[in-house]
Amino acid sequence: MTQKEVITRIVKTLDSKKAEDIQIIGIKDLTIIADYFIIANGTSTTHTKTLADEVEHQLSKAGVNPTRVEGYNGASWIVLDYSDIIVHIFYKETRDFYKLERLWSDGEYLDVNEFLGEE
Repeated sequence: MTQKEVITRIVKTLDSKKAEDIQIIGIKDLTIIADYFIIANGTSTTHTKTLADEVEHQLSKAGVNPTRVEGYNGASWIVLDYSDIIVHIFYKETRDFYKLERLWSDGEYLDVNEFLGEE
């Protein structure tokens, strides 16, 4: 899968499971850790786990598996690392506390709706 296809699959999966405030931030010009962050939040720790599980499931069906997964125990911030794309799934209050978007405000913000329209 191309990078754009992976992003599209992640965004559509998050949207289908009612993730809130999905953001895509291009960070390749700012750091070497990844090209993109995808950030979303759930309404409870159960919802947060469900979002992460479904992203993992949908990508694994396409043969794409994370190189690392962190945060399932507390489920307030789950990170799925797909090397060039890192997915951050927060519990709402945790997202509000860490304000990851503020830390990466110099990144390139992509329009989520462009990916939701992709097939």
